[in-house]
Amino acid sequence: MTNIFSSIFTGSLTLGQFALAIVASMFMGLILSMVFMYRNTYTKSFISALVLIPAVETVVIMLVNDNLGAGLSVAGSFALIRFRSVKGNAKELAAVFIAMTIGIICGTGYVALAGVFTLLLCAVMLGLNMTDFGKASENERYLKITIPESLNYDEAFDDLLNSYTSKWELDTIKTLNLGSLFRLEYNITMKDVSKIKEMIDELRTRNGNLEIMCGRMPVSREEL
Repeated sequence: MTNIFSSIFTGSLTLGQFALAIVASMFMGLILSMVFMYRNTYTKSFISALVLIPAVETVVIMLVNDNLGAGLSVAGSFALIRFRSVKGNAKELAAVFIAMTIGIICGTGYVALAGVFTLLLCAVMLGLNMTDFGKASENERYLKITIPESLNYDEAFDDLLNSYTSKWELDTIKTLNLGSLFRLEYNITMKDVSKIKEMIDELRTRNGNLEIMCGRMPVSREEL
C-alpha cells in the first residue's frame, strides 16, 4: 500500500515516466475544471487554463528537480500570471493554486498522491458549492436613497430604518446634479424582507418621491 505513494521517478527520467506525469496532471486538471464549473460563473479561457496549468507546472518541476525551491518559485509565478492582468475572485485564485499544487506533486513523481489530493479537494469544493456555507444572509441588502439638498440626511430616516432593520449603516454620501441632490447609500439588515415595499413607500414620503433603490448585496469580483 505504501508503494502507491512512492515517486515514479526512480532514476533517469524516461519517456514513459514523462508521458505518465503529463497525462495524469492534465487529467486531474480536467477533473478540477469540471468541479469548478458546478454552480460557479466562469469563462472558457479560465477553464482551459485549469486543465493546462498542472501540465505546465509538472514540466517546470521536472526540469529543475535538482533545485525544488527554484521550481516552486517559477511555478508560483506562472500560476499568478492571470491575476497580474485580470482581477479574479477568491474561488478562482483557490482553483489556480490547487491546479499549481497538482502540477508540483506530479512533477516530483508522486502521481498517486496527486490523484488523492485532487479527489479530496474536489470533494470539498463540491460540498461547499452544494451548501450555503459562507453565504451572506438573505436579509442583508443595500439601500440607495436620493434626497434634495434641503433635507437634513443625518436624522431624516433614522426612525424608519430602526423600525424596519435590525442593523443599518450609512456607507456613502454622493452629490448629484451639481449638488442639488444627494444620494445616500446604506448597508442594511432587514428584520423582515417581505416588508421592503412598505419601507420604501414610507421612505418616499420623506425624500419627495425621488429615486430609491434596494437590492441584494452585490458580490464583487475584486474580492482580493
